[in-house]
Amino acid sequence: MSSDKPSAPLFHMIADGPTPVAPFSHAVETDGFVFVTGQMPDTPGNPGLLPEGIEAQTVNVMLNLAIVLKGLGLGLEHVVMVRAYLTHFAQDYAVFNETYRRFFAEGRLPARTCVGVTGLAYDARVEIDLVVRRPATPA
Repeated sequence: MSSDKPSAPLFHMIADGPTPVAPFSHAVETDGFVFVTGQMPDTPGNPGLLPEGIEAQTVNVMLNLAIVLKGLGLGLEHVVMVRAYLTHFAQDYAVFNETYRRFFAEGRLPARTCVGVTGLAYDARVEIDLVVRRPATPA
């Protein structure tokens, strides 16, 4: 029997992070995993104001995720799982994929689920959440 006990969850709010659209933490961390709340396509400086089109909205979501990760000392290279939600799935899927792909190194794409949904906060076209693994610290 292992003496390793699960770590207590840490609830993170990033000072300069995106404004939450509901009551939640930007991320919750436990046992080396970080669960990043789905981010919207607005910007920290303009909450609720969305750009037009799936490409611009995808870029903003990815930048917001990167802000949260940076606030935790992490980056997109630490992402192991992505869940993406699209409100105009058939119309936006191809452009979403092209835009999303630019944020990850060749050969380092995280596992991913992408689904069509009937609605998102702010009438956004896209929302993305993440599961991230914190790198092990040398002993």
